[in-house]
Amino acid sequence: MLLAMSKRTADHLRITAHPVLSFPRGRPLHFWFEGKPLTGYEGDTVAAALVGAGIRMFRYSEKRQRPRGFFCAVGKCSSCLMVVDGRPNVMACMEPLREGMKVERQKGRGRL
Repeated sequence: MLLAMSKRTADHLRITAHPVLSFPRGRPLHFWFEGKPLTGYEGDTVAAALVGAGIRMFRYSEKRQRPRGFFCAVGKCSSCLMVVDGRPNVMACMEPLREGMKVERQKGRGRL
Protein backbone atom coordinates (compact mmCIF):
# COMPACT_ATOMS: atom_id res chain seq x y z
CA MET A 1 0.00 0.00 0.00
CA LEU A 2 2.83 2.41 0.84
CA LEU A 3 4.48 1.99 -2.57
CA ALA A 4 1.21 2.38 -4.47
CA MET A 5 0.47 5.54 -2.49
CA SER A 6 3.98 6.88 -3.16
CA LYS A 7 3.63 6.40 -6.92
CA ARG A 8 0.25 8.12 -6.97
CA THR A 9 1.56 11.00 -4.84
CA ALA A 10 4.72 11.37 -6.92
CA ASP A 11 2.87 12.48 -10.04
CA HIS A 12 0.66 14.82 -8.05
CA LEU A 13 3.55 16.69 -6.37
CA ARG A 14 5.89 17.00 -9.35
CA ILE A 15 6.04 20.07 -11.55
CA THR A 16 5.13 18.90 -15.04
CA ALA A 17 4.34 22.17 -16.84
CA HIS A 18 6.10 25.52 -16.52
CA PRO A 19 6.02 28.56 -18.83
CA VAL A 20 9.83 28.88 -19.02
CA LEU A 21 11.48 25.68 -17.74
CA SER A 22 11.21 22.10 -18.88
CA PHE A 23 11.31 19.09 -16.61
CA PRO A 24 12.07 16.00 -18.68
CA ARG A 25 11.61 12.80 -16.72
CA GLY A 26 14.62 10.50 -16.86
CA ARG A 27 14.64 6.75 -16.39
CA PRO A 28 13.35 5.40 -13.06
CA LEU A 29 15.94 5.00 -10.29
CA HIS A 30 15.34 2.82 -7.24
CA PHE A 31 16.65 3.92 -3.86
CA TRP A 32 16.04 3.26 -0.16
CA PHE A 33 14.61 5.68 2.38
CA GLU A 34 14.94 4.44 5.95
CA GLY A 35 14.79 0.85 4.77
CA LYS A 36 11.81 1.30 2.44
CA PRO A 37 12.18 1.06 -1.35
CA LEU A 38 11.21 4.17 -3.34
CA THR A 39 11.51 5.24 -6.96
CA GLY A 40 12.72 8.57 -8.29
CA TYR A 41 13.95 9.61 -11.72
CA GLU A 42 17.29 10.27 -13.33
CA GLY A 43 17.97 14.00 -13.02
CA ASP A 44 16.18 14.30 -9.66
CA THR A 45 17.93 15.44 -6.53
CA VAL A 46 17.42 13.36 -3.40
CA ALA A 47 15.06 16.05 -2.08
CA ALA A 48 12.99 16.12 -5.28
CA ALA A 49 12.60 12.33 -5.23
CA LEU A 50 11.57 12.36 -1.56
CA VAL A 51 9.05 15.17 -2.01
CA GLY A 52 7.75 13.40 -5.10
CA ALA A 53 7.17 10.33 -2.94
CA GLY A 54 5.25 12.39 -0.39
CA ILE A 55 8.04 12.63 2.22
CA ARG A 56 8.22 16.14 3.62
CA MET A 57 10.27 15.77 6.79
CA PHE A 58 14.01 15.36 6.22
CA ARG A 59 15.72 15.92 9.56
CA TYR A 60 15.42 16.97 13.20
CA SER A 61 16.96 20.22 14.48
CA GLU A 62 19.91 19.98 16.82
CA LYS A 63 18.73 21.74 19.96
CA ARG A 64 15.01 21.05 20.17
CA GLN A 65 14.70 18.06 17.82
CA ARG A 66 12.09 19.87 15.73
CA PRO A 67 11.26 18.42 12.31
CA ARG A 68 12.73 20.19 9.29
CA GLY A 69 11.87 19.78 5.63
CA PHE A 70 12.57 21.13 2.19
CA PHE A 71 13.06 24.92 2.42
CA CYS A 72 15.37 26.88 0.11
CA ALA A 73 16.16 24.25 -2.55
CA VAL A 74 19.44 25.99 -3.48
CA GLY A 75 21.90 24.75 -0.84
CA LYS A 76 21.89 27.84 1.40
CA CYS A 77 20.08 26.57 4.49
CA SER A 78 20.58 23.38 6.49
CA SER A 79 16.98 22.18 6.52
CA CYS A 80 17.61 19.31 4.10
CA LEU A 81 20.72 17.78 5.69
CA MET A 82 20.40 14.00 5.56
CA VAL A 83 22.50 10.86 5.89
CA VAL A 84 23.18 9.51 2.39
CA ASP A 85 25.00 6.20 1.97
CA GLY A 86 26.28 6.55 5.54
CA ARG A 87 27.57 10.13 5.07
CA PRO A 88 25.95 12.71 7.37
CA ASN A 89 25.31 16.37 6.49
CA VAL A 90 24.53 15.80 2.82
CA MET A 91 22.39 18.58 1.32
CA ALA A 92 19.54 16.58 -0.19
CA CYS A 93 18.50 19.53 -2.38
CA MET A 94 21.87 19.46 -4.15
CA GLU A 95 22.71 15.72 -4.15
CA PRO A 96 21.83 13.90 -7.39
CA LEU A 97 19.77 10.75 -6.97
CA ARG A 98 21.68 7.56 -7.78
CA GLU A 99 20.52 3.99 -8.24
CA GLY A 100 20.53 2.03 -4.96
CA MET A 101 21.46 4.88 -2.64
CA LYS A 102 20.43 4.68 1.00
CA VAL A 103 18.90 7.82 2.52
CA GLU A 104 18.04 8.41 6.18
CA ARG A 105 16.75 11.30 8.25
CA GLN A 106 19.42 13.06 10.24
CA LYS A 107 19.17 14.05 13.90
CA GLY A 108 21.02 17.26 14.77
CA ARG A 109 24.47 17.74 13.29
CA GLY A 110 24.95 14.13 12.35
CA ARG A 111 27.79 11.92 13.48
CA LEU A 112 30.90 11.45 11.39
